[in-house]
Amino acid sequence: MGSTEHNVVNGDNPVKALRFILSGGGTGGHIYPAIAIANELKKRHPKAEFLFVGAKDRMEMEKVPQAGYTIEGLWITGLQRKLTLKNLMFPIKLISSLFKAGKIVSRFKPDAVVGTGGFASGPLLKVASGRGIPCVLQEQNSYAGITNKLLKDKVAKICVAYDGMEAFFPSEKIVKTGNPVRGDLVTLGKDKKEALDFFGLGMGKPTLLVLGGSLGARRINQLIAQKLDYFKGLGVQVIWQCGKLYFEEYKKFNAEDVKVVDFLNRMDYAYTVGDFIISRAGASSVSELCIVGKPVVFIPSPNVAEDHQTKNAMALVRENAAIMVGEKELDANFDEVFQEMFQSKEKQVQLGDNIRKLAMPNATAAIVDEIEKLIRD
Repeated sequence: MGSTEHNVVNGDNPVKALRFILSGGGTGGHIYPAIAIANELKKRHPKAEFLFVGAKDRMEMEKVPQAGYTIEGLWITGLQRKLTLKNLMFPIKLISSLFKAGKIVSRFKPDAVVGTGGFASGPLLKVASGRGIPCVLQEQNSYAGITNKLLKDKVAKICVAYDGMEAFFPSEKIVKTGNPVRGDLVTLGKDKKEALDFFGLGMGKPTLLVLGGSLGARRINQLIAQKLDYFKGLGVQVIWQCGKLYFEEYKKFNAEDVKVVDFLNRMDYAYTVGDFIISRAGASSVSELCIVGKPVVFIPSPNVAEDHQTKNAMALVRENAAIMVGEKELDANFDEVFQEMFQSKEKQVQLGDNIRKLAMPNATAAIVDEIEKLIRD
């Protein structure tokens, strides 16, 4: 979209700068798309004002300020599958959050509200849409989250990354844009030595990057702990993002060729040095890895709605763009699968080329185009 259209959106009005509220949280998969959208909006509208709304005590309350944005927290959590005290508190938390969301919307007066999933986006978008404010949902996964499904009739547009989302949302509201990714990944090309120095690793050895998600993946962590001697025997050095929940348990494995971290704040460096990647198959991770274009072994989480991580991974496996090993198959198959990829340069190139073909690097811009259309209309 050109600058002329951007001026139409904000009208060159010296009195009122555009205002945006974004809400998404609980996991990095909801937070980073929201930040990417905010960054693109800010690039197009430098005078715009931004406010994030998250759930108190969740990771967005830390990560959003680190990205340079203000955030307010709602007292909200999701329903537990079992009957617990938390579930009994849910109606009270929901009423509290709706009340606070109403106050936030009244005070901030947004021109548009964007929800990327997570508990806090429910009360916020319900209030905003009820007041006629243009609202956009961004659904990352092939299987829609409960908050977004509940909001489907209230919002104006729903941006998705997969075909077949008419199963969850009204078809006339769906726009296939792909998933937003961090801007520094789209222009990946960092100096490899600089990136290795950042992690305290040396040149000349292949590097394995292990990604278990922002909170961590128990089964992947168990696998890596068991395979460190195996990787050492292959001459592989490891960057192991074990997750916040598991860092205390696994930090003892830190060594000259093994760097254990709870969270990777410099994903651009991590992707630059990773010659091979082991990852969960959450939607945001898959979108990023398509852009990064490195050989990937997906180990999907089996503990997600409708096993959607396996479906995400299989979409790439069918295109010969990635390898997948299920959690139950790790003990029997992992060594053989990894070694086959490690020893074949041809296989590595093939996987890298094929996964890059599936990238949608303009997703963030496409989503912001939709937001601007709503404001204009």
